[in-house]
Amino acid sequence: MTDKLYFASEIIDRINLDVVISENGIRQIIINKKSDGSTLNSATQISSDDQKVINAFKQLEEYFSRQRKVFDLPLQLSGTEFQMKVWNELTKISYGEIITYGELANRLGDKNLMRAVAAANGANPIPIIIPCHRVIGSDGNLTGYGGGLKVKQKLLELEGSWSMNLFA
Repeated sequence: MTDKLYFASEIIDRINLDVVISENGIRQIIINKKSDGSTLNSATQISSDDQKVINAFKQLEEYFSRQRKVFDLPLQLSGTEFQMKVWNELTKISYGEIITYGELANRLGDKNLMRAVAAANGANPIPIIIPCHRVIGSDGNLTGYGGGLKVKQKLLELEGSWSMNLFA
């Protein structure tokens, strides 16, 4: 038996967030776009003030207003064993810290896994809460982000780990 899925949408700090949740936890956060359709088509739309999602949006609002640095929400992740290891390691990257994909691979025990780590990072279904935005390219540049590079930059600026370098 599959879990009943619900989704709610809210705009926080000009970022459109769709939160997909089951009775067991958050399954997905979609930033500034609709998913491939299958997830939202199989979910029941609810209001963002529904008890099922109200705490998720409350904590996201606290994050965007710099009142929250750590999330305390139930998550229901689905992925390969390797993806789960990568996503777990991502949760260990502190607010305001940035690391490279190579550093993330080293933390997982094998610097040669950099491409696999990048792919797992890109498959993260719960961005912001699982902070994949805190991983950057080895050259120090921002690289791919499901919500777009502008959103990634905005999140890093919010956390104080990225500046626009106006005078560089």
